[in-house]
Amino acid sequence: MKSPLLLALLPCALLFSCSSQPEETTEDTAEITSSDVPTLSIAWETDTTLITPESVIYDAANDVYYATCIGVGRKADFDGDGYIAKIGPNGEIIDNHWVKNLDDPKGLALVGSTLYATDLNKLVSVNVNTGETTIEIVEGAQYLNDAASTPDGDILLTDSDLNTVFLISSGVTTIVLADTTIGRLNGIFHEADRNILTGFRSGKLFAQSGSDLKMVADGVKTADGIEAIGDGYFISCWDGLLYYFDKNWNKTLLKDTSAEGIGAADIDYIADKKLLVVPTFFGNKVVAYHVK
Repeated sequence: MKSPLLLALLPCALLFSCSSQPEETTEDTAEITSSDVPTLSIAWETDTTLITPESVIYDAANDVYYATCIGVGRKADFDGDGYIAKIGPNGEIIDNHWVKNLDDPKGLALVGSTLYATDLNKLVSVNVNTGETTIEIVEGAQYLNDAASTPDGDILLTDSDLNTVFLISSGVTTIVLADTTIGRLNGIFHEADRNILTGFRSGKLFAQSGSDLKMVADGVKTADGIEAIGDGYFISCWDGLLYYFDKNWNKTLLKDTSAEGIGAADIDYIADKKLLVVPTFFGNKVVAYHVK
């Protein structure tokens, strides 16, 4: 159900930075061939009835996956044809329109039994056990993209139009960072004392802690999702590329499905299953890879 509640936007406070200059690293991010680099092989894939799947997340308590589907076309519209699908542990689609009548849902975060999904200027909250849905306007937001959660249960949201990170804590929204040098902010991954951010247009990766922003890698065109694996990271690129970055931000290309018109949007890595799960956008399916 829709809620009239507006998430309050606080002033920037100490964490806000609208003009910070990122400290760019000079390390070469050349390809690496270390034996520690993971390899991918297909574990399962859904059928192709998903309509433009953009993000996926695993719910361990219920052993299911949730995938946001933005509906027909790429253009962001308040058109009501977006939805969230529920997918079984082996790729079977349990409910293709589990949550309906959304606009352009993208990033996902799961805190306890509450699933959060971004939807343009709104945050959708779903009780995964009952399906009860609440939709709230995020004040000041224009084009929300990715979502992440903190150990305290707070929610981080990226806004691609504004190159901004929002933090929602106890129903109150603050701006953590705003910096146009990111180059169309897309993905966010939260870890101990920092966030890792992807720049879709710039093809750059950034480490952000408070108002400090540092570029850590470059040359990752259409950078989208990010997930940690050990002390490294998986990075997906919307065009259809999957990269592994080691702890020193050296990269290896693991998969390229761009020639097939199969994308790689906002990924999830399930360490216990050793599965990398990839929504393929215009591929209209979700693909899971064994990670070795």
